[in-house]
Amino acid sequence: MSELIRVALVTPRFPPDTGGLEGYVGHVAQLLHGAGEFEVTVITTGTSRRTTRETYRGIPVIRLGTWFTLSNTPVNPLWSRKLRRLLADLRIDVVNAHAPVPGLADLAAFVSPVPVVLTYHAGSLVKGGHPADPLLRAYERHVLPRVFDRCTELVAVSPVSKAHATGRAHLVPPGVDTTLFAPPLQNRHEPRVLYVGRVERTSRWKGLHVLVESFARLRERVPGVRLEIVGIGDDVSHLRDVAKRYGVDGLIDWAGHVDHADLPAHYQRAAVTVLPSLTEAESFGMSLVEAMASGCPVVGSDVGGIPFVVRDGVDGLLVPPGEPVALAHALASLLDDPAQAKHLGDAGRQAAVSQWDWSHQDDRTIEIIRAVAGGERSEVAA
Repeated sequence: MSELIRVALVTPRFPPDTGGLEGYVGHVAQLLHGAGEFEVTVITTGTSRRTTRETYRGIPVIRLGTWFTLSNTPVNPLWSRKLRRLLADLRIDVVNAHAPVPGLADLAAFVSPVPVVLTYHAGSLVKGGHPADPLLRAYERHVLPRVFDRCTELVAVSPVSKAHATGRAHLVPPGVDTTLFAPPLQNRHEPRVLYVGRVERTSRWKGLHVLVESFARLRERVPGVRLEIVGIGDDVSHLRDVAKRYGVDGLIDWAGHVDHADLPAHYQRAAVTVLPSLTEAESFGMSLVEAMASGCPVVGSDVGGIPFVVRDGVDGLLVPPGEPVALAHALASLLDDPAQAKHLGDAGRQAAVSQWDWSHQDDRTIEIIRAVAGGERSEVAA
């Protein structure tokens, strides 16, 4: 092994793409790059059919060509050969692959000539009623266990992660930069509800349509309330139609894509941040942690990994998934009661600093990568 440990981060998506997985991998790349003992290369997918190369904050990024996308999954039948060759040419010592999004991380587990640490970011991908559900069930039953078996170490981002159920995964949750995401200097005044996340047809399990429906009830209780949606995707036109159907299209501000560095200002303006997810595919809820760090009270669905992040009535509110009446009631209770909102916002900030700041996760991440590169197995944390 070389003096520097050569690490390949293999991930289906990477910044400037936004999302929980993307933010996690972006942070790990910078953490290892700045640690002084690692040489980091990111291998991810691109939008072109050809492989391209770029840099991200001084880190080499190789974007493999994508032939087509199948239900949010980039696909190229040549990736297996290309990935094997890249790992050999770069003389990689250890691979840290990130999933879900079936494909690239799975290939890394099977073709890598060196040990693989797989970080798994979701519970079940089954959406409920989606045409792809039979394929996803088959993948999780027959393919994913073999992928896990091929990996030297597993990392779960929450207890809901499929990797956690194996009993051999390290629990290393995502983190938040509590210096970047911080409370505003002035009190919040506008009755503004914020959603940050994907707005895609394949991500309807995020429950945005439930949130839009809840606004038909919320506006009756909170005059002047507005909803800001930060995120892009192919489901915007459908959601606009849903909003028109409920007569709330004029209450929604579509912010589109927002760079990570500009997100804090949106949380600081919001009176409450909401994540109305419907399934355990939501294994953590990064937008809630960012909001908590910003002192913004949060409302999330009582599903997946959200209860792992938010303690109901302590540092946020939880509601049953898929119930717009309950969601509207929870949002109204915070918008109507500034004292309760401030109490939960302050408690959320405290939890973010004491538990969710990246500093609590960094040492564990470095320890796992270092141990695997050295031919050791790291002790699984409880």
